[in-house]
Parts: sequence; C-alpha cells; structure tokens
Amino acid sequence: MASIPLLRFTPTTPRLLPHPLNHNFLQTRIQTRTRIHTKPTSISASYNPIPATDRLISAVAYFLPFFNGLQYGRFLFAQFPTLALPFQPILPLLSLYRSLPYASFVTFFALYLGIARNENLNKYPRFNALQAVVLDVLLVLPMLIQRIFSPGQSGIGLKFTVWMHNGLFVFVVGCFVYGLVSSILGKTPYLPFVTEAANRQM
Repeated sequence: MASIPLLRFTPTTPRLLPHPLNHNFLQTRIQTRTRIHTKPTSISASYNPIPATDRLISAVAYFLPFFNGLQYGRFLFAQFPTLALPFQPILPLLSLYRSLPYASFVTFFALYLGIARNENLNKYPRFNALQAVVLDVLLVLPMLIQRIFSPGQSGIGLKFTVWMHNGLFVFVVGCFVYGLVSSILGKTPYLPFVTEAANRQM
C-alpha cells in the first residue's frame, strides 16, 4: 500500500495591523494632534521709551549747528529766493540768537559741558548733544580753509566756493531735519562723518 505524504504547516507570527485599538497607533495619533493644535509661545520684548525731557533736550541741541550753518545757504537763497520761504517762521528766533553777544560761543560750551559731559543725564541726550557739537565744529573748518587760502571773488575760485557752500547747506539742513525728527520720535540719529566721532568721545 502506497504511503501518502503528509503536509506540514509551519506556524507564522501574525503581523499587527494599525488597528484603532492598537496602543502604539493611538499614542502616535495623540502626539500628532498635540503638535498640530499646540500654539507657538508668544515672546514679549521689553521696550523702554525715551523720556520726553531727553527727547526735548536732544531736539533743541540740533538748532546750534543749524543756526550756524544757515550762512552757507546765501548763494542758494540769492539764486532761488523761494527756498527761503520755509525758513521764514524761524527768522525771529534766528534774529534773537544772533543779536545776543557770544551766543554761539556760550551755546557751544553749554551743550558740551552742561549736557554732553554731564554724567548725571541719560546717554540719549548726551549723545545727541555731542553729535550737535561735533557737527558745529565741522562747519567751522570750511570757513577757516576759505579764509586761509582765499579762493577769490571770480573764476574757478568763486565757483568752488559756491559749490562748497551749497553742498554744506544741503548737508546741514538734512542733518538738522533728520536729527530733529529722530529726537522727537525717541530714535537715535546716525549722521554721516559725525556719529563715529561722537562715539569716540562718549
């Protein structure tokens, strides 16, 4: 009688499907939902506003180089009289400033010694006062150079003087407006050729 071969079955380990009741599957779903619904933490930045007195002192300080630099606009005012119209409101204050003897000299040392070097004040008005002083000193140098070399009243010397005065006038007015508005808003103005010199003196 022929023997019939028997079939042998090897038991295999059943694989776990991602059934909703599976523990690992539920933990993964919970972590995913937690990351989705978690809101980012808001970061609050500290803000220290500049006091009104410091802003006022800083704004007033820039009038010194502005008043002393208006003399460089005489060629532009002569060529374009309408440019003088925006400066009409400050003419009474300018006349009073120039009528006082040694007003520029006294104001210069008042800003430098009374504010810029006064360690009892905050750094903001001291820095702006020092910038105004440095800018005022820079405006004196072109006048000294002009008196020493005396470029003349005609020809290329006169043209060079006109160009220099016009450029300095635009520079002074730009620095004044920028410094005044920045001081009123409580921001630090950074003037070209002035800020670096002021930082070295702080």
